[in-house]
Amino acid sequence: MSTDPALMSAEELITLFARRVLSPVEALQAVTERVARLNPKINAFAVMNPNALAAAGESEARWAAGRPMGQLDGVPTTVKDLVDMAGFPTRRGSRLSDPTPATHDAPTVMGLKAQGAVIIGKTTTTEFGWKSPGDCPLHGITRNPWNLHYTPGGSSAGAGAAAAACFGPLHIGTDAGGSIRIPAAWSGVVGLKPTFGRVPQWPLGAFAAVAVAGPMTRTVRDAALMLNALARHDLRDPFCLPDDNRDWRDGIENGVEGMRIAVLRRPGFDAPVDWEGIAAIEQAAQIFTDAGAEVEEADPGLPDTRAIFNRVWGVALTRVVQSFPESSRHMLDPGLLEVAAHNSGVTADDMMAFEAQRIAAAHAMAKFHLKYDLVLCPSVPNPPPLADARTVNPVEALWTQWAPWTCAFNLTRQPAISVPMGFAQNGLPRSVQIGAAIYRDDLVLRAARVLETAAPFAIADLK
Repeated sequence: MSTDPALMSAEELITLFARRVLSPVEALQAVTERVARLNPKINAFAVMNPNALAAAGESEARWAAGRPMGQLDGVPTTVKDLVDMAGFPTRRGSRLSDPTPATHDAPTVMGLKAQGAVIIGKTTTTEFGWKSPGDCPLHGITRNPWNLHYTPGGSSAGAGAAAAACFGPLHIGTDAGGSIRIPAAWSGVVGLKPTFGRVPQWPLGAFAAVAVAGPMTRTVRDAALMLNALARHDLRDPFCLPDDNRDWRDGIENGVEGMRIAVLRRPGFDAPVDWEGIAAIEQAAQIFTDAGAEVEEADPGLPDTRAIFNRVWGVALTRVVQSFPESSRHMLDPGLLEVAAHNSGVTADDMMAFEAQRIAAAHAMAKFHLKYDLVLCPSVPNPPPLADARTVNPVEALWTQWAPWTCAFNLTRQPAISVPMGFAQNGLPRSVQIGAAIYRDDLVLRAARVLETAAPFAIADLK
């Protein structure tokens, strides 16, 4: 265990709070000192929370009285700036968004506060969550803590960078096509896309039919712990699941012995992946085999998920662009305008056809999971692009550079997790992705924990 509270996991912090050898105020001070020192170069925050110190003081008083509020009492946490937090505007990375502060907490924020988490700020996002490189017109470029020349990924850019930089152990991300898992992969942290509906959301955004919110953390157990707070029924979200009333850490150490794991080489099309990504898959497959699982290549026979998601993504973004007057659209990210122009002629019949294909993909995976407990595949096709690089041909980049491996699990609404798997030759993190049948979030957490135990994840060495 590190002696620096900023480098500790949420579980470690809670243990020390309970033993009265560390206070929430001390933990917050360690994190905010780190933010003050490192964030000017990284740019992970849209806004800091001036009330965080008071909240940490209240938590300290509860621990002193032996009456902690919940499982996360006093743990420094961040919220992505696509998510409403009362008293703060939700700017969504856009110069055209409403600067009026939100009046209510989103369900995820309410869940964190109910467990006593100390929210230190809101993290950056790409404009309306539209792309994977981590920049936006409003807040500029967010950079990767492992190497500031590269992007941490997006759209949960600030959450991924904050997790990697140890700006608190718990971070809310959102994911409509990979926006949790892509920055987790490129930033070397854990990113869980829960089953659709597991974590309630409100208000629902442009990607309501495929989007989820979930944890971005430095450890698998912290992701499970954070899911406890997030996965609470909220009647505002008509799609959310009933309360499960479980601790998602239960059974997380049970391993994968006896499980059947399919290595997915083709998510409905010839998705690109570089040799470093293939090496990470082979390493993970060997770890699972050594842990007693049966691992083999298999093909679920998916339709072309690239074609389906291209339209789901494109039409949703076109609606976003068209919600603004033409006279102000020049203030939007130019790539966003390019995507809207490409999708302007899509008809209602087209969308119904793509929805039918989305359901066909979900059906194919449901049948596949009658035979296989888990799916193992890449998270990303290649290392992150340079942070300052201009976005070129985003319609093609979506499936060649960003989300060819992640979007399928949004279409099928299954749980999937990205976990670090060592380092590439350029010193940047590698990763793998694990998926399970819908509602089996417990299985992806168990499998990710096996990888974490066999090949412990590193923390970025920041000075």
